[in-house]
Amino acid sequence: MTAMQIDQELDTRGLNCPLPILKAKKALTAMQSGQLLKVVSTDKGSLRDFAAFSKQTGNELMSQETVGDDFIHVLKRR
Repeated sequence: MTAMQIDQELDTRGLNCPLPILKAKKALTAMQSGQLLKVVSTDKGSLRDFAAFSKQTGNELMSQETVGDDFIHVLKRR
């Protein structure tokens, strides 16, 4: 992953849809515009879920990466 200044990290390993999205939504609400949220998930559906969440909410999906069993998503607060 490129060096991004992550402002907050959220570990949602072991949680299934919709919990990773709900926790990310709550975290983003408390963040400033332009800040970056890194979400680590083990839910395979999270790749699709975070892409859809990004389109629906206007929060930019900066990157998605699979590392072992982890799916790492970086969102930029709108």
